[in-house]
Amino acid sequence: MVGQTAKERLVGSWTLVSLTAGEGADQNLPYGPNPKGSMMVDANGRFMITVVRSDLPNFASNNRMRGTPDENNSVVQGSIAYYGTYTIDEATRVITVNVEGSTFPNFIGGTQTRILSFDGDEVTYLNPTPSHGGAPAKVTYRRAK
Repeated sequence: MVGQTAKERLVGSWTLVSLTAGEGADQNLPYGPNPKGSMMVDANGRFMITVVRSDLPNFASNNRMRGTPDENNSVVQGSIAYYGTYTIDEATRVITVNVEGSTFPNFIGGTQTRILSFDGDEVTYLNPTPSHGGAPAKVTYRRAK
């Protein structure tokens, strides 16, 4: 790890450890207490992120095209996925992501920045513009094994 660039440290597959929004008494869990997720980052400048609540309901119809309004609402509010390209400013460890596609269409075509922080086999970043609105999200991933 020592001597590696931030990009070299970030490339790979990651498993979500935690995702919180806000701080102190105002902290909340936008994807519930045990969110599930993955981040994949390649050396060619591409990334993919998916986060889901661990308690998403099954659809009674067993057909995602026939979800009830409540089932559909739970899925939309309990998940996010997006992908695109990224660059990293090595001096500041700021990653800039360019979103090409997302389950939240407002992200598409946008650019977002985050500051990366590494600790052993974990990476944490602060997302100042989370899809759920409100306070910045603090997201921690652990390198997948």
